[in-house]
Amino acid sequence: MDIFKNKKIAVVGKGIEGESSAKFLEGKGAKVTIIDEKQGEKYLEGLDEYDLVVRSPGVKISTLEKFVTKDKITSQIKIFFDLCPCEIIGVTGTKGKGTTSSLIYEMLKKQGLDAYLGGNIGLPPFEFLDKLNVQSKVVLELSSFQLMDLKKSPHIAIMLMVTSEHLNYHNSLKEYVDAKRNILRHQKEKDIAILNRDYPATNESDIHTGGKIFTTSRERESLNEGCFVRDGKIWLRIEKEETQVIDAKDILLPGKHNLENVCAAVIAAYLCGVEIENIVWVFKTFKGLEHRLELVATINGVRYYDDSFSTIPETAIAAIEAFKEPEILILGGSGKNSNFSELAKVISKAENIKAIIGIGVEWERIKEEIAVYKSTIPVVEGAKDMQTIVQAASKIAENGDVVLLTPACASFGMFKNYKDRGEQFKKEIASLKQNESN
Repeated sequence: MDIFKNKKIAVVGKGIEGESSAKFLEGKGAKVTIIDEKQGEKYLEGLDEYDLVVRSPGVKISTLEKFVTKDKITSQIKIFFDLCPCEIIGVTGTKGKGTTSSLIYEMLKKQGLDAYLGGNIGLPPFEFLDKLNVQSKVVLELSSFQLMDLKKSPHIAIMLMVTSEHLNYHNSLKEYVDAKRNILRHQKEKDIAILNRDYPATNESDIHTGGKIFTTSRERESLNEGCFVRDGKIWLRIEKEETQVIDAKDILLPGKHNLENVCAAVIAAYLCGVEIENIVWVFKTFKGLEHRLELVATINGVRYYDDSFSTIPETAIAAIEAFKEPEILILGGSGKNSNFSELAKVISKAENIKAIIGIGVEWERIKEEIAVYKSTIPVVEGAKDMQTIVQAASKIAENGDVVLLTPACASFGMFKNYKDRGEQFKKEIASLKQNESN
């Protein structure tokens, strides 16, 4: 840890991870300056005077390279990989990585292992680095922003569904997928890669790892070793021996799409020494993460779900397909360069969509795609705040219906972020419930 002593270090980005990096490095004797875009247009000038530049995840490397040489640029994740004394389980994917990381972490804890959860979820990894020993297990949720310049890969690398995302940040889909594949690129023979066969970009990533490959699928059996769904049950195949893990109906997490996350978690936990009975216990008790298809309340027989984390069409489709009951959808938001054609097709062909509350600037694009199918689904437009949105949905909903906030878009404009959007939704549902009880 003396490598940072008396070093002049710039931390770029004043978010949670940036603050954590500054605190950790100062504790190791470094002379740290936090630099943030709020300091003005010229905030990056003078970066070349620092020994090291630690970027926060949302800071583009290409932006920093205009002011400092690439060899000086690093990140908290890169430093953590260099210093971590124990095995790392890394999880990435367009969606599902938070749920999968949390499932694995809960399984490790249930087994009694010394486990830590960090990265995009939980704590910034510097917060627990000094607590680790060789027997510890670290689960990291890793975004494309964190992976794009990584020079080491985790011992167990999990690549879930990979589709289009963050195209407002990355220059192309290829750059985004390449960043994701960094989780595999530096693996050695004794490392492990867990890949989802149901998505071409992930399935075709097998050539990028030197580790042993295990596969997951909810659509077909694993050809070799892996975990898959068959006849409504989760099966684990290791060295040609099959074990039935759990019946899908006994898993507390809603939605068929979550079975992909379930399968990945089974393999990772099992290979870390977690017994099947502890894996099953977690599946029967884990309720899911906030703002991810979260049941907020049931009012007069109507179930209200917060899926605000759904910021792309693919996850909105998964949420819509999770229910057979009549659905009132809340769709729209700000742009992420998404293609809504498949979402429109699913909505138009579904027989249980009762109405749509269209919101935000992207609603017009979604509406145009739906119009291609000459849909007759009733639409409510013009709501400018969450109170109006929820009131509109509640007037339409009847006993047995589902009201589903699954925007398929980013939240900026009407809301600060997806968390703010979800919190406002839950606040209005709470008010609705209180008014109904009065």
